[in-house]
Amino acid sequence: MTEIINLVVVGAGLVGLRHINAISQQAGVTLAGVVEPNLTAEITELGAPCFENLDAMFETISPDGVILSTPTPMHVSQGLKCIENGCPILIEKPLATSASEAKILTDAASAANVALLVGHHRRHNPLIQKASELISNGAIGEIRAAQVTCWFYKPDDYFDIAPWRKQKGAGPISVNLVHDVDLMRHFCGEVVSVQAQMAPSRRGFENEDLAAAVLRFESGAIGTITVSDSIVSPWSWELTSREYPIYPTTSESCYLLGGSKGSLSVPDLTVWSHQGDRNWWNPISGTVAPRPSSDPLINQIGNFADVIRGDASPVVSGIEGLKTMLVIEAIQKAAKSQVLVNIPLFSDGEGGDVAVE
Repeated sequence: MTEIINLVVVGAGLVGLRHINAISQQAGVTLAGVVEPNLTAEITELGAPCFENLDAMFETISPDGVILSTPTPMHVSQGLKCIENGCPILIEKPLATSASEAKILTDAASAANVALLVGHHRRHNPLIQKASELISNGAIGEIRAAQVTCWFYKPDDYFDIAPWRKQKGAGPISVNLVHDVDLMRHFCGEVVSVQAQMAPSRRGFENEDLAAAVLRFESGAIGTITVSDSIVSPWSWELTSREYPIYPTTSESCYLLGGSKGSLSVPDLTVWSHQGDRNWWNPISGTVAPRPSSDPLINQIGNFADVIRGDASPVVSGIEGLKTMLVIEAIQKAAKSQVLVNIPLFSDGEGGDVAVE
């Protein structure tokens, strides 16, 4: 019989409630409590014990794991509290407000041998896992280039209901692009240098509303990536993946991966290749790979539970979240300085490399 894993969700806002719903749909997992100082009828009706803060929760119960879906500035202090109590954690992305702060968490978790996972849930989507499988199996050969489009138009009330979204540092580079950068690292490997441009908000906010970057990967591949929250477009993960039903859907793709033997578009999972020799005079055609479908948030809960049981490794570890943050910070630095930014590497103890200034 599968061991029942008891999880606590800290922060019952929009994302926290999605985690709670995912827990209710994952076999072998149960909601052991909610930490939320501002209780609502929706939270109390869940029937789980409610606590005002982490201290009160740990004084009362001993969960098998904790999900932190609180504001980013709270992640380090709350994460360290969980680590002190020997409790595995799944922390919503981004891991912290900066890479240097994120490293405090990853170092502490490593020293205490406590599992630390990061909520880059797209890696749990079967579409992404199938794309990764196609790449690993050589369907497109060696990846030479990647192209990412992250364009959408956020309505004015998106910013009015949360004025912090208008402030410096809360633009689409840090809020939205972090997902796409994480997937490009997943597909193409580590990023070693970045060049970037950004444009000020057309709505008069403190942050950018348009940015572009050129990423050079350790493999030699080159990626181009653009993001904007002020462009009307069908080309974004939200509108192409059918991952979250609150968004309208299109039949477009937002990622293009070019290889020495073929190319792959995602999320439609079409592999393009020439008939016969690789030659632009020969016909080229696309084959659509099967499109598996399941909720990545539910899959993420399943992975967290399996990590706690000791039956699996994290799909997205704390170190993976930290590495993605380093690339985002490099993009921001390159855009401001207008110079190429290198991302130095050193051993992280998990078979990869990471450096934090």
